[in-house]
Amino acid sequence: MKKPTAGFKIIASLILAFILIAGGQPLLNHRNFKVEIVCGPGVTEIKKLSDFCQSLKGTEADTPVFILEGQQPGGQVLIMANTHANEPEGMISTLIIIENAVVEKGTLYIIPFFNRSARLNTRPGEGYPLYFSITTPWGMKKFPMGNRDASPLDQWPDPDVYIHYPEKQMLSYLDIRNTNRTWPGRKNGLPMEQVTWAAMELLKHKKVDLAIDLHGAETMYPVTNCIVAPEKAMRIATLASLTVKSMEGFENHVEPSPSSFRGLSHREIGDYSDTLPFLLEAPIPFLDQPTGPKTEKLLLDGRDDFLLNLAKKKKLFVPYDESGWSFDRRVGQHLSVSLEILRQYSKKNADKEIVVKNVPRHADLLKNGAGYFFKDPSEAEENKVIKL
Repeated sequence: MKKPTAGFKIIASLILAFILIAGGQPLLNHRNFKVEIVCGPGVTEIKKLSDFCQSLKGTEADTPVFILEGQQPGGQVLIMANTHANEPEGMISTLIIIENAVVEKGTLYIIPFFNRSARLNTRPGEGYPLYFSITTPWGMKKFPMGNRDASPLDQWPDPDVYIHYPEKQMLSYLDIRNTNRTWPGRKNGLPMEQVTWAAMELLKHKKVDLAIDLHGAETMYPVTNCIVAPEKAMRIATLASLTVKSMEGFENHVEPSPSSFRGLSHREIGDYSDTLPFLLEAPIPFLDQPTGPKTEKLLLDGRDDFLLNLAKKKKLFVPYDESGWSFDRRVGQHLSVSLEILRQYSKKNADKEIVVKNVPRHADLLKNGAGYFFKDPSEAEENKVIKL
């Protein structure tokens, strides 16, 4: 057999290098992409999770905490999004709060990219788009689409079996990169354990009353379109769910936090602190397996013929018709339910009332779209624009 010539080897090497560069450059651009956030009139301070866990400082796991402190004292609330960065509705909801909210009583702590490493990660094996864009009054605003788990570039290798601390429950090896499996975390653990440990330190040191974790789930998954809460937060969750259903007209129910499944925010926050935890699930058709291509269009309009056929056979856990389940609808649901949780808590705890103004609700999102509530960074004061 004739050996390859030197010229052939050079050409083959160049072709391989081109393929690697062409394939890797979009992923590198995605990892370095920055979202511009305009700090609204309510933002009084910005900290980082590393302020509560020094070992996170300088790592890609560290992430900003936006603080909106009212002029009058009241309750303390933490709202987290992008625990799973392939569920972007929560992230958009928190950014709308950051850019618009004014707190009159109490304090909000907002973490829009809780698992920041997952926001830098991708899911190309399932054909996910790297980005999505929404229409604003001043143009298109672009956001990165992340992954469920932290990037192996930031935490590797995975253990053969993940043993949860401190409950010692055996979980999937991938769950060590899932920040909704590592609560309450460990100060000297792996980076994602440090992320949840830092959040627990924030809850304890700031004496936070409520923690709201924004998520999304498949329409074929029974725990969707709901509030998940442990026993001690169940009354407020139930009142919030019933109120938005009767007053705002969208479906929502309550699911109990399982006591035997460890690592979840709605379980461990309640068990290891005085904070009342809530996890909100909005239905995301994009995440369902039996759909068409995972396109930006599917993410935004939530319309899929396969799911429509399944709905007619009563295989879905949410109402579903030709209108789909749009991105604006999901963001609006997160905002309305979050605001209602704050209102119900305030009704029962007058000394810790939380009053937040200028945050749109479900009907506002359906009328105007999520992009309507974003400010143009090019017209904002330079010191008000944060790039994350």
